[in-house]
Amino acid sequence: MTQSLSRFPVPAIDALPDDIRTRLLAVQEKSGFVPNVFLALAWRPDEFRAFFAYHDALMEKDGGLSKAEREMIVVATSSANQCEYCVVAHGAILRIRAKNPLISDQIAINYRNADITPRQRAMLDFAMRICTEPYLVADADFDALAGHGFSEADIWDIGAIAALFALSNRMAHLTRMRPNAEFHLLGRLPK
Repeated sequence: MTQSLSRFPVPAIDALPDDIRTRLLAVQEKSGFVPNVFLALAWRPDEFRAFFAYHDALMEKDGGLSKAEREMIVVATSSANQCEYCVVAHGAILRIRAKNPLISDQIAINYRNADITPRQRAMLDFAMRICTEPYLVADADFDALAGHGFSEADIWDIGAIAALFALSNRMAHLTRMRPNAEFHLLGRLPK
């Protein structure tokens, strides 16, 4: 049984504004497919641009968090939000960035038992606090992160990634977005 990739209209790539079409084709050339999130969100071009501008600002920059650690935050919080799309898609990206075929499954199931460092566990504890109980965030949470060497900028990034993916998870649920089949094997087997 084939399910549509969104409850909402999905525009044809050749009907998209030039900047969005160019981005989708670049992603397709790099990965071999167009992730469904791009197609589902392209229905609303201005919102697509805003979402991916913030996504890129948080996820693609250099800083105190590695790109793999940023993906750990996405996988852990998306699992808490029961977002199949983000767990599967970002789990694939995490496996590739961490060069570890097991890490995303461990984090999605229970990051507290995953093969990660105490620093990464503290990072995910805070991300999960932002995800599930943001009203309980206290100075002690910041002190705990500082004790693991996280700067104020790092703490902002951890919280902002958790917050952005709360939005992303909810949009995936709203649209009934399904992960591309290609994501399931990425980073699991040697090339």
